[in-house]
Amino acid sequence: MKTILIKDTTKEEREEIIRASLDCGAGGCENCSSCWLGGGSPWGIYQDYIDGKREISEINMKYMEEYRQDRQIL
Repeated sequence: MKTILIKDTTKEEREEIIRASLDCGAGGCENCSSCWLGGGSPWGIYQDYIDGKREISEINMKYMEEYRQDRQIL
């Protein structure tokens, strides 16, 4: 099975991975509350992954550090 790691994917595949993972079934990002709650644009957040600069796990870890800011979010 192929992984989602940058070394195992093309840019087009990474774009599709992000598109598929962000599809909550609500009809697109315009129906999502993440942006206006301070989460930021999901496309902006994962652009480094799409561009092959940072893995998803690195982006998620950094995002959680910045977003949580030592709050206990369960």
